Amino acid sequence: MTLAATLAGLAAGTTDLAAESRGFLSPTGVEIAFLLVGLVTFGAAVVTVTTKQLVHAALWLVVTLGGLAVEYLLLTAEFIAWVQVLIYVGSVIVLLLFGLMLTRAPIGRSPDADSGNRWVALAVAVAAAAALVWVVVDAFRTTWIDLDGAPAGSTDVTGASLFQHWVLPFEALSVLLLAALVGAIVLSRKATADAATTAATGTPPTGSPPAVAPPATGPASGPATAPVTDPASAPVTGPSASGATDAGRDTEGSR
Repeated sequence: MTLAATLAGLAAGTTDLAAESRGFLSPTGVEIAFLLVGLVTFGAAVVTVTTKQLVHAALWLVVTLGGLAVEYLLLTAEFIAWVQVLIYVGSVIVLLLFGLMLTRAPIGRSPDADSGNRWVALAVAVAAAAALVWVVVDAFRTTWIDLDGAPAGSTDVTGASLFQHWVLPFEALSVLLLAALVGAIVLSRKATADAATTAATGTPPTGSPPAVAPPATGPASGPATAPVTDPASAPVTGPSASGATDAGRDTEGSR
């Protein structure tokens, strides 16, 4: 009886020691999946900001935001994950693609997509990432989780926090999305109206600069025109001129 109790105690101690020894070098399956999805999301984000094709950037942004939704699922924040899919992947990306199509943005490589300030953008991105990591680490270090209350990722806690403390940013975001939608519609309608006016009248719409013909560099191809002179100073030729001369001579003879 004593031997069995001793063996059971040794087995329990071995199990506790193995559980305590699990650390950074022995991650769980969820941690490995979180790391892999994070790497894919990071790569998609880098391609999004470095590609010169706007449509490809929008599609890679879909991958980035979808990866963030998967990360939320792995963190057991299901409500935030589905909000990420519905709002960002399902609404913002669709709005962005419609804006690209309605404003007739270039489909191929766009030279205007790169402003030449890549090093400045990289410095800003690194500084923002460092600040975000510092804030998150400091928050996890000093904030205690109430295990007796509702889970932090539940709809009850999230909805109460959203509509009690974050009402103004929530409404401002909705107004911003509405303004972007209205702006895309106005730009597309203006471009369509200008094209219809030009096709109907053959002239550009009011407010557009007039077309200036380039100066001719070669010989003139049109009909030649004679220089315009004063009719009074032009010499008179032909039968009328000879008749006028004879009349003048007869007048002088009669005198």
